[in-house]
Amino acid sequence: MAGSTTRTVFDIFQSMEFGPNAGSSPATAQAWLEHHSRCLGFFIHGKFVLPADRRSRSLSDGKGGEVCRVACAEEADVSQCAASSVSGFKEWSGMTCHQRADVLLSLVSVLGQHAQCVSELCELCEASGSPSALVRLLQYYSSWAQLRDTLVTGWTPLGVVEVVTSDDCSLYSLMLKVLPALAMGNSVVVVPGRSCGPPTLLLAHLFTGAGLPNGALNVLTGCDMTLAAKVAQTPSISYVSYSGNKQDGVMLCKSTAGMGVPVSVSPCIGATCPFIVFESADIDSAVEEVIEAAFKKRKEVHWVLCVQESVYDSVVARLRLRMSGMKCVALLSESDGGLVEAAVQEAQQQGATLVQSSAAPPSRAHYPPTVLCGAAPSSSCVVSPSPGPLLPLMTFRSNSEAVTLGNHSPHGQAASIWTEDLTLALETAKSLSVGSVWVNSHSVFDPCLPVSGHKDSGTCTDGGQEGLYQYLRPSSSSSLPRSSPVALDYSAFGTETAPPVIPADLSGAPQSYLQLVGGKTCKSVSGGSVAVRPPEGSNVLGYCPDGGRKDVRNAVEAAIKVQPGWMKKTPSARAQSLYSLAKGLKAKWRNIASSVYIQTGVSVEEANTEVDLSVARLNVWAAYCDKVQGGSLPMPKSGSALSFPEALGVVGVILPDKPSLLSMVSLLGAAIVAGNAVVMVPSEKHPLPVLSFIQVLQSSDLPAGLVNVIAGGRDQLTAALANHSVIKAVWYWGSAEGCQYLQNTCTSPLKTLKLSCQTEEKDWTRSDPALLEELWRDAVQWKSVWIPTA
Repeated sequence: MAGSTTRTVFDIFQSMEFGPNAGSSPATAQAWLEHHSRCLGFFIHGKFVLPADRRSRSLSDGKGGEVCRVACAEEADVSQCAASSVSGFKEWSGMTCHQRADVLLSLVSVLGQHAQCVSELCELCEASGSPSALVRLLQYYSSWAQLRDTLVTGWTPLGVVEVVTSDDCSLYSLMLKVLPALAMGNSVVVVPGRSCGPPTLLLAHLFTGAGLPNGALNVLTGCDMTLAAKVAQTPSISYVSYSGNKQDGVMLCKSTAGMGVPVSVSPCIGATCPFIVFESADIDSAVEEVIEAAFKKRKEVHWVLCVQESVYDSVVARLRLRMSGMKCVALLSESDGGLVEAAVQEAQQQGATLVQSSAAPPSRAHYPPTVLCGAAPSSSCVVSPSPGPLLPLMTFRSNSEAVTLGNHSPHGQAASIWTEDLTLALETAKSLSVGSVWVNSHSVFDPCLPVSGHKDSGTCTDGGQEGLYQYLRPSSSSSLPRSSPVALDYSAFGTETAPPVIPADLSGAPQSYLQLVGGKTCKSVSGGSVAVRPPEGSNVLGYCPDGGRKDVRNAVEAAIKVQPGWMKKTPSARAQSLYSLAKGLKAKWRNIASSVYIQTGVSVEEANTEVDLSVARLNVWAAYCDKVQGGSLPMPKSGSALSFPEALGVVGVILPDKPSLLSMVSLLGAAIVAGNAVVMVPSEKHPLPVLSFIQVLQSSDLPAGLVNVIAGGRDQLTAALANHSVIKAVWYWGSAEGCQYLQNTCTSPLKTLKLSCQTEEKDWTRSDPALLEELWRDAVQWKSVWIPTA
């Protein structure tokens, strides 16, 4: 028929276009950007918002052309977003688990429908993130949304979660934090980096159009990390989770210190990861994959190739053959070219030889793929790699030397192991201080695999069931009280202490207590002591050591010597040690109850009850030892995936004022059950029950140095623990100023923080399983191991 616009079935199948859908985005990224006049605003309460007077920043593609402009949020936008997120949380958390799962599952089809647009926009913005990987994330977390009240009982959502990423972070890393937070019933405010801004805005638009309540997912864009701090300052934010480079993460931690909101950091960009090739490996496959990882894929991490000496010549020969004819790699800027050339020259001066695909071009905008054979472990190309296509190569002789090289870096993100010997692979995987280990493969990611940064590579776990708990809290506990940062001289914190009281004549005086370091009782290094008095009254109950930085140093030295051996003990052996500790406490019942009675001012019955509960709590922790040990994971591909918890290392614990004994055994048990060593600081007000407990520790079969007790001023000892590089975590009960100091200071290296103000009333007498599980999870870090099969 003339003039007809009716399309035939053949035409539709030829184009394979989707029909019109209310609220859907245009079919291509360019059309979507043109629809918004290439100037993107914020996504607040289910719609795009672009105030006329907002500053904007330009986003360019890899060729320098402008993709679009993105608005920079201000105070009014932050307030509007916060109000929307609160209302979104009420609606989203009020839905049943099944209803939330249905919404997330429906997003799978929506994302599949608009996969082309999402993929094109990610490519334009250079934000790594394939639609198929995002679909897998949605499928995985929609099922966890369904099972939350079944398998994660006794926990409740935090409220409004802020997710922040740096400019160079991938879209996958961002959504790995957004989707589990939504699945657990939280609302989310996203502050994306430069490259992830447009794709995140598109996804928020698609998700809301598919049934996500207005306000459950809001997006604010800005020009730097100051916006993330402004959002965190709003009282509605309950938790901040960051992913990206280390520098921006440290800046975020420092700028949010004192706000009363916990911040977790996942520095997934720029880490140095070992690629270990043993003589029993399939050399051809290993060389092929190291070329792929180091030179062909987008490098979010820097690889260091470690080769066993017996196959060094074979590996280098294959590298030369495989790299011949490879094209030069484009650098981000000419300044990067100068850094690459300087790193290569330094490595050559230290004895390294080059394997290059071609000669370096005159222009500094490109550089050929280069292997630095024989690089020194102390070389800057190994310790702090430049952004260019450089691959340092080091050699090792034995398995233990391979582990030493693998653990040489301050980072602990991932490692790739190549060997056909499964026993060797698993032994090496257990010994490496990294969160993810890939055997005969590399860069295998799936949401069921927990991703936990060790050492300086993060303070939280993403992925798997383990990653859900950062977005939940026990139903019976409360969140940190919000506060405002105070003017605090961080360099002077903990240095102003009252002069120690040293009695001239101790004959006939109250008892002088000692602290415990390395299994032996001793005075403080300074020799000072302070008088301890009851809550009411001026009479002196005893004299306690006034410990300081040198005492902490000695305690940490003792702890680090014994902790690896304690961690390697079987769970049943650790359980027997805890049972003996509980038995020893029961044997010293009268003495410990007396110290609780005279120190805290409670009645005799209450003191006896606290000792009784403390014995029971130690028995609970002993039973916990061999009950939670990870397991195999259901991967959607051929192979085996394992996850298991590991000890943090040495944990510093600044104990609450009350109940002084019960809180101490609760925290002590959680730490040592997981394989950690502990440096404990008793309450400054009520130290006697903990100092009396030292005799129980000495009579137990715990290794000498596993538990150390340092008494003294809380601020002084907090500063000493925070500034000790070996301490892996600090659990703190104290003042708001102390919490602020720790959040600002424990960033280099990163420390896991558990902070509570003394104004909080925590019921330690409850045996709520969720409360005990929370303590245990604070004491472990997770490791995943992926073993592929044919």
